[in-house]
Amino acid sequence: MDIMHRFSTRFFNLRCYPGLCGTSALLALTSMVAVATVVTLPWTRAGAAGQNQVAPAKREPDTVKLTDSQLHSIAVARIAERQFLVQRQAVGNIDFNENASVQVFSPYQGRIIRAFADLGDEVKKNQVLFTIESPDLLSAESSLISAAATLVQTDSALARAKKLYADKAIDQNDYETAVANQQSAEGALKAARDAVAIFGRTPGEIDHIVATREVDRALIVKSPIAGRITARNAAPGLLVQPGNTPAPYSVADESTMWMLADVPETDTVDIKVGEPVTASVLALPGRVFAGKVTAVGASIDPNSRRLTVRSEVKNPGHVLRSGMFATFFIRTGDSVQSPGVPLAGVVREGDGTMSVWVVGADPHVFTHRSVKIGLQQDGYDQILEGVAPGDTVAVEGAIFLSNILYGGAT
Repeated sequence: MDIMHRFSTRFFNLRCYPGLCGTSALLALTSMVAVATVVTLPWTRAGAAGQNQVAPAKREPDTVKLTDSQLHSIAVARIAERQFLVQRQAVGNIDFNENASVQVFSPYQGRIIRAFADLGDEVKKNQVLFTIESPDLLSAESSLISAAATLVQTDSALARAKKLYADKAIDQNDYETAVANQQSAEGALKAARDAVAIFGRTPGEIDHIVATREVDRALIVKSPIAGRITARNAAPGLLVQPGNTPAPYSVADESTMWMLADVPETDTVDIKVGEPVTASVLALPGRVFAGKVTAVGASIDPNSRRLTVRSEVKNPGHVLRSGMFATFFIRTGDSVQSPGVPLAGVVREGDGTMSVWVVGADPHVFTHRSVKIGLQQDGYDQILEGVAPGDTVAVEGAIFLSNILYGGAT
């Protein structure tokens, strides 16, 4: 800067001699500026280089040292290997086992007289659900009474024919006719009894109808299985017909339930029929229901790119209800043994990486170490990289340590 000052001072103090005014003076100024630049440039670069010649500091591992009072809020444990199941996770819904649920229709047309079971009731097999007034039942019972009376008449006629034939009072043809009539009446009565039995009448009830010659107008409809009433549409006076929906009653055996899961396309290759399944529902935290895959869909949904997988699970205590939202875990391979760290000991950092805090020789000093996690089961993270069995890590208070390191907390 002193050189530039001297050049500029001398230049502007020059008098305008002939040959140095105008353009010549401008050229002279330009030349002096260039010289000054050449002179000052090496000095400037050398000065800049001198300012940047600072050796970079060596970065030590990220550690945190706690005081005795802070150490009381940290829990540590030694890492051990655990068994982790190879499985796929999916979400779905609980549904009734359609192989163990029925819609109970009336076998004949009629009007409901009385409905005995209510929605949600537990019923036994062959328990009466409702009764109807059926013209078909009246016709069958009338035919039964008539057939029974005809048999009595033909039995008496056969007895007389036997006596007359023995006394040679009638010929063989008349005797054989009496025998044929009696046998025909026996067959008609048996058919009439079977027809009434179709309506749910027991042999004792049929005998009572024959003995008293009184018809029972109420057709009894029973439950074909034991289970829970899942739907009721029956009401006194309602006209019902066979097969007309909705059915008066629906009954489901809830000892087993179906689980319908929509599995992502990428996970479908490993899923096979017979694979073990476990499920949990939000309404029953801590409960696990075991079963197996019973059916795998034949095609992928083109919109969701998912495949429907059906499983059947046991339902002890009948606590699972149709429509419950559930999480499914489908076993797709053998279990693997890997180091496991409790979930509270693994911290997700701001950049998305996962880390743990390892205890060194000094129990007050914790070293931050990035890890790679895999499966997450039973409250533990599977550790694939970063730590090994035998390392001691913080299992409670890991987030507190990260806050100290990155947030400056004390």
